[in-house]
Amino acid sequence: MPLVRIDLRKGKDLTYRQEIGRVVYEAMVAVAGVPANARFQVVSEHDADNFLFDAGYLGVDRSDDLVIIQITWNEGRTVDQKKALYKAIVDGLAKAPGIRPEDVFINLVDVRKENWSVGKGEAQYASWKDAYWEGTAGQRGGES
Repeated sequence: MPLVRIDLRKGKDLTYRQEIGRVVYEAMVAVAGVPANARFQVVSEHDADNFLFDAGYLGVDRSDDLVIIQITWNEGRTVDQKKALYKAIVDGLAKAPGIRPEDVFINLVDVRKENWSVGKGEAQYASWKDAYWEGTAGQRGGES
């Protein structure tokens, strides 16, 4: 179960913001083994004074349309899976709502599964046996 935070400048309409969330969610399901119905996203808009970034860091030409996406999820995915996720998100956002690849900044935060409580004050993932997850998408970490 990932928790996705999406940050962008104020001024984009609801459809634009919802499309970003949809693309990120569908990419996680298709590429990274996130199960269906594990959609938890927070979309935050910021005025220019509170949305600061280097427009040219590492030679990437960013504009005011920058979208910062942070995904916190269970550890266990390979570097290749993460690269495939980056590409799927960037490609999807280029199609709809039409965000330039240079304006998509993605950060993944891998955490151990005992760091989650998805309700009732319980550590649901820490309580389940590792054997349960052996069959999920052929990978450990497929539960998030």
